[in-house]
Amino acid sequence: MEEYIPKTKPTVIKFSSRASIKLTVQGKEHYYTIEYGEERQIDNFDEINIDKERQALIDDCNKQVDNQIEEICKTFL
Repeated sequence: MEEYIPKTKPTVIKFSSRASIKLTVQGKEHYYTIEYGEERQIDNFDEINIDKERQALIDDCNKQVDNQIEEICKTFL
């Protein structure tokens, strides 16, 4: 079977990251779900490295979630 090669180019990339944590504070269990998403406009597809742009977006979103988890843990632990 011949591999299809897309003829369109992305104009936007989106990513959403989510994590859930359980904290036990004074014997009580607390559950938190943190989510962060971002969308980025691509103005000139031919001038960027789309794979690097995707990875940067993933890294940035994951970092936001990690930072929020860290803040929650600092607050309660």
